[in-house]
Amino acid sequence: MDVKGPNLVKGIHLEGLRVLGKPAVFARHYYEQGADELLFMDVVASLYGRNSLLSLVEETANEIFVPLVVGGGIRTIDDIRAVLRAGADKVTINTAAVRRPEFVREAAATFGSSTIVVSIEAMKRSAGGYEAFTDNGRERTGVDAIEWAARVAELGAGEILVTSIEREGTGRGYDLELTQEVARAVDIPVVACGGAGKPEHVAQAIAAGASAVSLASLLHYEYITGHETDRSAFAAGISTHHLDNPGFGRVQATSLANLKSFLGLPRRNPGNAMTNV
Repeated sequence: MDVKGPNLVKGIHLEGLRVLGKPAVFARHYYEQGADELLFMDVVASLYGRNSLLSLVEETANEIFVPLVVGGGIRTIDDIRAVLRAGADKVTINTAAVRRPEFVREAAATFGSSTIVVSIEAMKRSAGGYEAFTDNGRERTGVDAIEWAARVAELGAGEILVTSIEREGTGRGYDLELTQEVARAVDIPVVACGGAGKPEHVAQAIAAGASAVSLASLLHYEYITGHETDRSAFAAGISTHHLDNPGFGRVQATSLANLKSFLGLPRRNPGNAMTNV
């Protein structure tokens, strides 16, 4: 869930962000649908040098009992400590890791590898290969994304969240080549992100080597369209004004419960945190 200020937002290629509603409302819905983890990303944090999600994390952690992953603007050990104290179980780092790779090692040594997720935002180069980007896909680094994935795994990262900038928000499916290359380069879990538009895309990403997938438009679209004619939607924290987003035109709306059924996965009972899938 991409967050800007108090709002859940969604864009295409990590740009053109549009307001979807209140993050807490969507978080509760996805928890009840059986989400295994919830990822909150402050998408403007790197611009302002801070993560402003602590109050949202605290609110969510008090009501929702699945792992919470938080990213955006996390630059120091103290930043990580503050997010974990607010109730997060993991953090994602990108910009700070690229600028100073030893930060990954220090963070893993302090909090444990299982707490540290490195986010890699990648774009395909015209000459071949992939380049890593920072600042929510705004800044080029000149760093080869596959080589960077291998390095952060050596430095102690516990997971890699790999996002295709070109596919993000489009509904065209994950970049399977990118997913496969990163998965082959490391021996830690790889989470595919960016592009899911139908259940088959999720299955393809898993077949390409992803240990898990991150979803946004595929689920947001189904939830919001279900409230399109509901006059109480705005009061409930859901905005339907974004439905002209061209990326959503390629999305086959589905719920998380239906997606898990398609993949043959058992549903988690939200009332019992011990039955997580």
